[in-house]
Amino acid sequence: MSVAFTFPGQGSQAVGMGKDLADAFPEARAVFAEVDEALGQKLSTIMFEGPEETLTLTANAQPALMAVSIAVMRVLEARGLSLKDKVSYVAGHSLGEYSALCAAGTFSLADTARLLRIRGNAMQSAVPVGEGAMAAIIGLEQADVEAICKEASAGGSCQIANDNGGGQLVISGSKPAVEVAARLATEKGAKRALMLSVSAPFHSALMAPAADAMREALATVAAKAPVVPVIANVRAAPVSDPEEIVKLLVEQVTGQVRWRETVEWFGKNDVTTLYEVGSGKVLTGLARRIDKSVTGIAINTPADIDSALAALLG
Repeated sequence: MSVAFTFPGQGSQAVGMGKDLADAFPEARAVFAEVDEALGQKLSTIMFEGPEETLTLTANAQPALMAVSIAVMRVLEARGLSLKDKVSYVAGHSLGEYSALCAAGTFSLADTARLLRIRGNAMQSAVPVGEGAMAAIIGLEQADVEAICKEASAGGSCQIANDNGGGQLVISGSKPAVEVAARLATEKGAKRALMLSVSAPFHSALMAPAADAMREALATVAAKAPVVPVIANVRAAPVSDPEEIVKLLVEQVTGQVRWRETVEWFGKNDVTTLYEVGSGKVLTGLARRIDKSVTGIAINTPADIDSALAALLG
């Protein structure tokens, strides 16, 4: 019976996120100030006040979500929580994997902020706007969606980007191919095939230029072994070797986020509680749909922090 901490990905951002933490805790204010300084930008002002369209930009949303997650972590740690002593594993959804690694001590906060800014910019610029697309396919088996992607690939790149569990698979690639795949999915009995409002085809082969950019960027930062293993997105299995972690982060840019398998791995390895650290409750909802034996609990408000400390520290 053990605990894992999970860290949210893009889509969990909201104007005002982190403000209650900054108002309540000096440790949170220090995190936001350090991220602002690392980026040479008042990202915290965009987080607290908006506008939403500026916060939603990939290059802002990625470091902003990480900042909220690490603010929560620093508050927990200042009040006696030791990640190494109380938590068995960490994992994060897409950009959340960077938050998880920062929380576990692999990367410094400033380096993580800069890496995510580079990642956001690189992912945004890898494919001209309008040429890529993503779609959520609800209610088909993974093998069926893989077959649909293969059929649609005659018209360009198309692959599964995220396996989010609960019957939801997200596909990504060139717009014509993804549109064909969405139509095929509907014809083959999907409950829904919904084109997503995204700025780029994330986690697809079209992101290869961004993977190259991240390989270069990651080569310039120090990576330490995490204090607890990270469950890597592209492997859905624990990793602790810094060189392997960096290699998998590069693969993650074009590879699949295997979130369903990650939660299932937790369930099979005696993890009974997943604390979602940071903005929103997306991963908590997914955990409920994937494995009923695993309890998901979100920690993103001062009250959540009090409840988590009471549970974790007794």
